Amino acid sequence: MRASFALTMQRAVIEYRGKVSAFQPNARYFLLHIVISGAAMGVFRLLFNFFVLSLGYDEALLGNLVTASSLVALLAALPMGYTADWLGRKRALLVAIFLEALAILLMVAFPSAGVFLAMSALSGLGQSLAAVTVSPFLMENSSAEERTYLFSISSGLQMTMASVGNWIGGYLPGWLAIALHSQATSPRAYGAALLIIGTVLLLSLLPLAAIRSYKAARSERTFFAPFAYFRQQPALLARLIAPMFVTSIGAGLIMPFMNVFYRQVYHQSDPVIGALFAWGSLWMGVGLLLAPPLADRWGKMNLVIGSQALSIPFLILMGFAPQFWLSAFAYYIRLALMNMSSPVYQAFVMERVEPSARATVSSLVSMSWNFGWAFSPTLSGWLQVRYGFTPPFIGTILLYCLSIYLYWAFFGRAEADSAPSAS
Repeated sequence: MRASFALTMQRAVIEYRGKVSAFQPNARYFLLHIVISGAAMGVFRLLFNFFVLSLGYDEALLGNLVTASSLVALLAALPMGYTADWLGRKRALLVAIFLEALAILLMVAFPSAGVFLAMSALSGLGQSLAAVTVSPFLMENSSAEERTYLFSISSGLQMTMASVGNWIGGYLPGWLAIALHSQATSPRAYGAALLIIGTVLLLSLLPLAAIRSYKAARSERTFFAPFAYFRQQPALLARLIAPMFVTSIGAGLIMPFMNVFYRQVYHQSDPVIGALFAWGSLWMGVGLLLAPPLADRWGKMNLVIGSQALSIPFLILMGFAPQFWLSAFAYYIRLALMNMSSPVYQAFVMERVEPSARATVSSLVSMSWNFGWAFSPTLSGWLQVRYGFTPPFIGTILLYCLSIYLYWAFFGRAEADSAPSAS
């Protein structure tokens, strides 16, 4: 029995290694960029909320900042899809990351509510351009055999490096506070940490600069392509987008505030929250790396539906556990289960549209995701100030259940396994 299991695992490892070795040079450069930028953004996402709160602002402003970023990303998605085709994948990625790094540096240099809102909007532009570029880029730089592995490893590596960034972020303000002769929770310490992160994010441009450019065909560069494609395939697009749209509304209620949740509800310190986020990102990375062979065995949509459904009990425990360690345990399991399906679904979507429509569909998918994040955080911030975290958590749970039902209704086993690939 043990020998059989060991042989099965050995074969799985060999097969996995073979898929990874098939990655193209452009894909490898992109993964190197992910290593650097993933760690930098892990630190940023942990510390930025604390930086804003340390300046005397409240959770309502935090919600407005997330809304500003996501609303701009939502409104810019269609123009950014056209821009990504016009610039080419390489230059689009370079511009996107530069805008995000610039936004971080300016927020630190000029810390005020107005600048935060303006730079959140600028960051939203960068996020939108990156979001509509990455999936088509991965499609164009992979074959059918290793595609799911590239999508999943890209996301898994990003989460793994975010875990490193979360761990560093928990201690970085304390280290810098010693050098600056200030408190670890002071605006000065947080600002210095974010200044370093903005600089590191700029360094992640170097691997992207080594990518060999891909030029889209002229027929793909049509400003009205999103509208034309929606007119041609309304039912397909509605089914592909609706579940993500519902999920985004639920995610925007609670996910941008998890660091604040653990500080206020369970009274944890920055190093503890940083360690929690670090291990959580690591768990998510492990789940993402396990997703491709599971998708090969069970089918993409079966994995999406099953993993998200299993995450719901842990989401409930995470929000309402009587003790911190129970909530932390649920946080780890929920992250791994809920998020392991994301790159699998991205590949599923890209495979069901024609190559000339990939940037268009990526724009529409990005719009559906950013719609919820554009409005939910503002509502959540208002609810938190008045009623605490209970209403946002309940809303997230109900909306996630609805999105899982939509995945099941639109993409049952027979349809998911038998649908032809456009690629």
